[in-house]
Amino acid sequence: MEKWKEWKNRKDEKKRMKKTAFNPYLPFWEYVPDAEPHVFDGRIYIYGSHDEAGGSAFCTGDYVCWSAPADDLGDWRCEGVIYKKGQDPVNGAPYEGQVPEYEHAFTADGQHLLYAPDVTQGPDGRYYLYYSLDFTGIVSVAACDTPAGKYEFLGYVTREDGSIPKTGIWFDPAVLCEESGNYLYYGFCPPQRFPGMEEKDIPGAMMVRLSDDMHTMISEPICVANGCDTAKGTSFEQHPFFEASSIRHYGGWYYFAYSSLQGHELCYAMAKSPSGPFTYKGVLHSNGDIGFQGNTLATNYTGNNHGGLVKIGQDYYIFGHRHTHGTAYSRQGVAQRIQMLPDGTFAQAEQTSCGLNGGALSAKGTYPAYIACYLTEADRTKVGNVVMTGPQGGALILPKQMPYITQEAWKDGERGLRAYICNMQKGAVCGFKYLEFDGNERSITVLVRGVGTLGICLDTPDAQPLGSAEFDSNGWTEAACSIQVPQGVHAVYMRVLEGVCDFTQFRVE
Repeated sequence: MEKWKEWKNRKDEKKRMKKTAFNPYLPFWEYVPDAEPHVFDGRIYIYGSHDEAGGSAFCTGDYVCWSAPADDLGDWRCEGVIYKKGQDPVNGAPYEGQVPEYEHAFTADGQHLLYAPDVTQGPDGRYYLYYSLDFTGIVSVAACDTPAGKYEFLGYVTREDGSIPKTGIWFDPAVLCEESGNYLYYGFCPPQRFPGMEEKDIPGAMMVRLSDDMHTMISEPICVANGCDTAKGTSFEQHPFFEASSIRHYGGWYYFAYSSLQGHELCYAMAKSPSGPFTYKGVLHSNGDIGFQGNTLATNYTGNNHGGLVKIGQDYYIFGHRHTHGTAYSRQGVAQRIQMLPDGTFAQAEQTSCGLNGGALSAKGTYPAYIACYLTEADRTKVGNVVMTGPQGGALILPKQMPYITQEAWKDGERGLRAYICNMQKGAVCGFKYLEFDGNERSITVLVRGVGTLGICLDTPDAQPLGSAEFDSNGWTEAACSIQVPQGVHAVYMRVLEGVCDFTQFRVE
């Protein structure tokens, strides 16, 4: 009943929206994880790294930017490539300055990859892009006159003498520019040291102040969030900082968001000053919904997470990412409204299919299966991390029972592609939160491929099916079942009762 009231209160907001918003919020063929959301001049801009479909490594593409009107969060447009990895002097671009010492690339062609970035508007009104080329151990800066124009390389974050402090790992930069100053956050704290890290001092997430040239340090690093080496006895002990720094300032509080050692969750800490001391406060988002309302079993195959908070109007959102293709390397951005409590803390956001929509999706309509926010095999205790390899690569072998979102060629599809959920075996479940029913819907038709029976369940994945759809086809075929759903907002789950299938679309009438 409370969920129904919550969504009903969003009716007016939904009417203002011009386009329906889903999760993932970008098109199914786009893979922009690690997204930092920022609002500039009435538009929200997404700055993230760039994966590829079926990739075997993180962040293989150049930076692209997407944006949407702040009052229409379903109307995303691609601003194009804003920065290429070849523009950095480490990757061979011309540069008259001194390039700091850096680690060598893992890639076969020797080109370092563009890892998670952040952007801020500097005191001069220009926009500054901060990034680390994978594990080089340096942070680079590019600049542009507009939020989504063509950024040009500016320099490296160093002391005035060109040196770089050895404390912390220069990785996953986040930046805050305000009247009190310019602040850069960075860090990477793996539980096991990679080769070359054995002797490094890695206390946690670090912060330095920058001059108004936006790349020269005017302070030495201080630790603002404890990593696994230093977390014992601190507020970070159960959720040590791992990576993915992100910083925001709302009201009287500074919010430092980060990925914990658990990996799947975005946590946050709060302080009254940009330099801390920060205190751990909780989890903002988990791409397996672990911890949400006490949940201990993953509702999706989990993997790393990275994103940030943003305030749009009077509402707050947390941006993160999910995984597709069964691996860690084809990630897509997701976003959820998140509730700020009276004391300034946040309640953990639930992972949904309707994310930025301002409320539940209208049940009547046709929806792609790839917007499923819940996806498990029959035995939920076996729903773990997606498949990944170490930095030197290796075979990517998926578990036999694992269902996953992927895509295939289809001449009539957007960009000649079709997205679908693959390998749904007996007991596998995919779920969609939330759909708003008016009580007059009478059928659900699924577009599937395979042999078996798909049950339609309401509100919980283990519920007795409302009805079932049978199918037997090597190609995509429609199968329908009759339903009668009470008026209100409901989660809808599709559970394989028998057989094996791929699933691409459903229609409610």
